[in-house]
Amino acid sequence: MLRQTIAAICGMLICSAAVAQNMGAADIRAQLVPQRFTTLSAELGVKIAHIHVREGERFKAGQALVSFDCSLQEAQLEKAKAQVFAAQSTFEGNQRLVKFNAIGDVELRNSEAELLKARADQSYLQATVNKCEIAAPYGGRAGEWRAREQQFVQPGQPILEIVDDSQLELEFILPTVAVVNMRAAAKFRVLIEDSKKSYSARFVRAGAKADPVSQTTKVIAVLEGYHPELMAGMSGRIFINQAEAK
Repeated sequence: MLRQTIAAICGMLICSAAVAQNMGAADIRAQLVPQRFTTLSAELGVKIAHIHVREGERFKAGQALVSFDCSLQEAQLEKAKAQVFAAQSTFEGNQRLVKFNAIGDVELRNSEAELLKARADQSYLQATVNKCEIAAPYGGRAGEWRAREQQFVQPGQPILEIVDDSQLELEFILPTVAVVNMRAAAKFRVLIEDSKKSYSARFVRAGAKADPVSQTTKVIAVLEGYHPELMAGMSGRIFINQAEAK
């Protein structure tokens, strides 16, 4: 029984060493993925006035990407501002009158409540108008249009896909016994087939859990430097042995 246990452990160690030795020679596929990407959606039931970026165009953080036709909401906001002005005047007038006992405290408190209500309505409409434009949460490139200009959209309806390609990540699958060696190596090279070039990459993290059947796990790495010829979705092969990619 003891011999069988020792033999099994030795077999596992030999297997792990063999996997580590052949990591560079194995055909390990990797895919480029963006660190951040999302689909911008409408928060109001309005008509799209203008989409400011075409598919593939670059934009900066804070740049306006989508504008809506909010003429109705803007008119309601102006009305709310006028109501705040009127309520403010009434309240200030009542404050002066109460000093001469011309009105009671109840009337003063009611006028103050009307002012607070008017201010709340103004804040609500101002927040609504602020949603009439979608600004870029980060810099990147525009993806597919999910809606068109002059189209009426509902809250939550997708409009525009955006991708942050400032630093692309590599995703690939490794045997769990090889992850330790990947951590130790830290850096490796990847040959991207679309560009026919090899790039230096750096190990970042491994997946949260392993697949018990295949005994593999996802590994994430990042490319070093900025390479404008690359884009998300491209794929290639990784080489742990640096000499193999040269």
